[in-house]
Amino acid sequence: MNAKNHAQEAEVIAKAGQPGMVTLATNMAGRGTDIKLSPEVHKLGGLAVIGTERHESRRIDLQLMGRSGRRGDPGFSKFMVSIEDDLLDQFDGKRWEKYAVKLKRKHPRDGKPVNSNKLSGFIVDAQKRIEAANYELRKDLLAYDEVIDLQRKIVYKERDELLKRNKLGVSSEKNFA
Repeated sequence: MNAKNHAQEAEVIAKAGQPGMVTLATNMAGRGTDIKLSPEVHKLGGLAVIGTERHESRRIDLQLMGRSGRRGDPGFSKFMVSIEDDLLDQFDGKRWEKYAVKLKRKHPRDGKPVNSNKLSGFIVDAQKRIEAANYELRKDLLAYDEVIDLQRKIVYKERDELLKRNKLGVSSEKNFA
């Protein structure tokens, strides 16, 4: 799914709670559709949401996690992230570098997952830093937009005055020296 055909994708999502269903989505945060669990899936433990990466925005991760336990239904969510993930690469800290080396030494590509609150903390810290940087970018863009809007209004006002003068038969060439 890629959010191009909302109605069709909503129908697929609604059926995700049926036995044997596996739904792959690039991003299944909302779409405004509830996943209705069948009694069999309910008995088996509910919906499992498995993420293959963490997003720059914690909001998206939380929405994905929330998919597994809507309206009190059973379920769980789990994210699998590489310590070489782009998100963690953006975390510029000596503590992270030191911890990553330790993890690589302790788990040298043995295929075993690493469950670590410390690793989760680094991910959340990286997300917070990225969100803060993105917020500052949006704030700066808004400030630039306000300046451009002011300039636009001045230019339009000047243009309107020139058009008004021409309608009155006054040559605008005299005003520019």
